[in-house]
Amino acid sequence: MIRSMLFTLCLALCTTLAQAQISSPPPSPTVKMETTVGLTDVMLEYSRPGMKGRELFAEDGLVPYGEIWRTGANQATKITFSAAVRVAGQEVPAGSYAILSKPGEEQWEVMFFPYESSNWTSYVEKTPAVTVTAEPMEADMEVETFTIELMNYSMDGADMVMAWGETMVVLPIMSNAKEDVMASIERVMAGPSANDYFQAATFLNESGQDNEKALEYIQKANSMGDARFWMVRREALILDALGRTDEAIEAAKKSMELAQEAGNMDYVRMNEKSLEEWMK
Repeated sequence: MIRSMLFTLCLALCTTLAQAQISSPPPSPTVKMETTVGLTDVMLEYSRPGMKGRELFAEDGLVPYGEIWRTGANQATKITFSAAVRVAGQEVPAGSYAILSKPGEEQWEVMFFPYESSNWTSYVEKTPAVTVTAEPMEADMEVETFTIELMNYSMDGADMVMAWGETMVVLPIMSNAKEDVMASIERVMAGPSANDYFQAATFLNESGQDNEKALEYIQKANSMGDARFWMVRREALILDALGRTDEAIEAAKKSMELAQEAGNMDYVRMNEKSLEEWMK
C-alpha cells in the first residue's frame, strides 16, 4: 500500500516537473506594427536583436560584410504593402515580402522576396523580386536594439529607417497617393457614372421608395454610352411598376436582344417570362 502511494506521488511529481516551464523575456523580442503611407497600408513584423557589446557590421563582425543577413533575428522579417509603392526608386508591387540584406561598408543591398514562409534561409538561394541599394550612415546615437521604423511622413511617402549600433540605413518609400487622389477628384468632378445611376435606380425601385426618380436615374444610366442588358432590364421593371406597360414591353424586348448578343441566357429567360406576363 505504501509502495503504491509512493509510486503515485513520484508519478505526479514527475508529471508536474515535465509540464512546468520557466518564463523569461525573449532575447530578441518581436515587433508587429501597422501604419499608412499615403493611402497604402503597411504592416511590418520583425525581431529585434540586441548589440550586447558586440561589434556588428564589419569584415569579422556579428553581421559580416558581403553576407546575407535576415535583417533582424529569429524569423524572416516580413513587410506587407496593400498597394504598389516605390522603395528607393524601385517599383514594389502590392503584397507581402521577406526582407533580407547584404550589408557592406560602402553600400547595402536590401532584397525583397515574395513572402512564402518564416524560414529566412529558404530565401537565400532564390532571386528577389526587387533589390534596392542604400548607403549606410552613422546613426545620431548608438542604437542598442535593432530597430526598423517608418518616419518622416509626407502626403505620399515616408522613410523606412533601419538602425543598429552606430549604423543607419534609410529607404525612402513613395506611394501613389497623389495620382490616386487626382483620379478620385476627376471621377467625382465628372459627376455620377452610369453604374452610380444604375445602383441608385435599383435601390429606389426595389425599396419601393420613388419609382419616378428611379426611372429618371435608370434612363440617365442607359443614355451614358452603350446600354447593358441588365440595366435595360431594370428600366423595364421600373416602367412596369409605374404602370407604363407598353414601354416596359419595349424595354424588355431590348434587354432580351442585348442578353442574347452577350450570351446571357438567364436574362433572356427573365425577359421572356416578363413579356409573357405583360403581354397577356
